[in-house]
Amino acid sequence: MRPWLAALLLGWSLLAGAETWHFGLIGDVPYSDRERAELPLMLSVIADSQVEFIAHVGDFKHGSARCDDSLFEDRHRLFDNSRVPFIFVPGDNEWSDCARLSNGAYDPLERLGKLRRLFWPDGFSLGMRKLPLQRQPGSYVEHARFRLGPVLFVTLNLPGGNNNFGMVGEASAEFLARNPVVQDWLADSFALARRNHLAGIVVLFQANPGFQHFSQGLAHRGYRSFVENMQRETMNFSGQVVVVHGDSHMSRIDHPLRDGQGKPLANFTRVETFGYPLMGWTRGTIDTDNPELFHFATHPWPRRGY
Repeated sequence: MRPWLAALLLGWSLLAGAETWHFGLIGDVPYSDRERAELPLMLSVIADSQVEFIAHVGDFKHGSARCDDSLFEDRHRLFDNSRVPFIFVPGDNEWSDCARLSNGAYDPLERLGKLRRLFWPDGFSLGMRKLPLQRQPGSYVEHARFRLGPVLFVTLNLPGGNNNFGMVGEASAEFLARNPVVQDWLADSFALARRNHLAGIVVLFQANPGFQHFSQGLAHRGYRSFVENMQRETMNFSGQVVVVHGDSHMSRIDHPLRDGQGKPLANFTRVETFGYPLMGWTRGTIDTDNPELFHFATHPWPRRGY
């Protein structure tokens, strides 16, 4: 065989072996009437970018807005109208903070129950096209997972506001009930990824759990056990680990989790979404030809020239 033909065939074989998938990430939106008007346009642009799904990591309203049924139903219609599968993860603004007078003085658990009936009624995502999901057995139906190529995606109910730990020294009853369920789903999902020899795992939740504070020995009480478990699971996982969250409204992609000696964990990446007052989205790419497996690109909104 001529050398040029052999090289061409080798190139074709390498291209055939490489696979890519894309997904869109948003959070902490819409907070204002302007953002509510813009979000359908942004979702359409995200869908046009050939993503497999869009994930919203919580806080679909301003922290001072009321937690009324009408607002919940509006957000459900908005998300369910997505042209691609839509994954929604709950944030504190739509349940654990709803007891505030400005929010309507609701019972947070009653509001979480409303979210569960509206957003997670079955084994599928929202959106015009549905994505089948595996939900955690039991009452925490907001905990789900699904696979895209060599990657497992996992959702957790981990809200901002110190994970609803409470305002006093002792943990709230709600935190004590939910936290072990969150930890079980995280551990079970990492075990599944290991059994199936997956190349990566992506964990989606709302809260910024304070990775830097944890590394400095100043872990937040509501997130300490979660970050400890994430550290241990990451160190015992041969693939890439990505966490996606919102909460602190600071679009960034970094590597803040460290081992016990203070060394950054090379296989751990944090992606934080855009948040009010800055609107935008992040495009994630899974690339089996990339040694780091993932690539992320940020897209402020409105687009330049829009």
